[in-house]
Amino acid sequence: MTTGGQQASYFISDFHAGLQDEKTEQLKLDNLERLFAIIKAEGRSLYMLGDIFDYWLEFRHVIPKGFTRLFCLLSDLVRSNIEVVYVAGNHDFFLGRYFDDELGIKTLYGMHELQIDGSRFIIAHGDGLGQGDIGYKLFSRIVRNRFNLALLSGFQPDLAIGLMKWLSQLSRTHKPDNRVFETDRLLDFAKLLATEKEFDYFVCGHNHVRGVNDLSGGLKKYANLGSWIEGQSPYGVFKDGEFQLKEVGE
Repeated sequence: MTTGGQQASYFISDFHAGLQDEKTEQLKLDNLERLFAIIKAEGRSLYMLGDIFDYWLEFRHVIPKGFTRLFCLLSDLVRSNIEVVYVAGNHDFFLGRYFDDELGIKTLYGMHELQIDGSRFIIAHGDGLGQGDIGYKLFSRIVRNRFNLALLSGFQPDLAIGLMKWLSQLSRTHKPDNRVFETDRLLDFAKLLATEKEFDYFVCGHNHVRGVNDLSGGLKKYANLGSWIEGQSPYGVFKDGEFQLKEVGE
């Protein structure tokens, strides 16, 4: 995937729509709307690196309620000629074709390479990467299994959504409380990847630990986008050959 021009590219992850109380969700959406206004004015692309929803499973004929404003914001961004790419996270159980066909958002799974204005990026949510966390990797395989997905999507929607919420909580409960472990796991993976592949930036989310670290003596960088569920609204922006982590409103 290659993009041209000098407009900025933006990155977010771990919005977790539907996780928190209604007031907090609306505040998150208010800040997202502010960010999208910036992107429409100054940007050309948005990369959403997973867990935009706290739970998501596509049904054949039903769209889960509670996300209408988010859908409208995303649709408006696409209709403003912004390229939007959605890399699935561990809470995005199955994105299906709804985002591609109805909203014009390109959906991806796993880790992907792209170029932006001559710089090489590797993007991923971050789940399942690196050594350890065998329990989560097993959990992910079970949830993403085609048979299990077909079984879930064939449930009565209210029952399936209830099960998705439970699985979402199970995934969160399973994640190690030791953030040092989680930070080191992804950072160590990026360090190893830097010895094997050529890139300028490895950008991910997943562990909710926002920050930028140098790799290969500063020649490459690891960036984690952080989370929107702790009263912050972080995002990444790449412009004029430089990647920065920012906060809406700063």
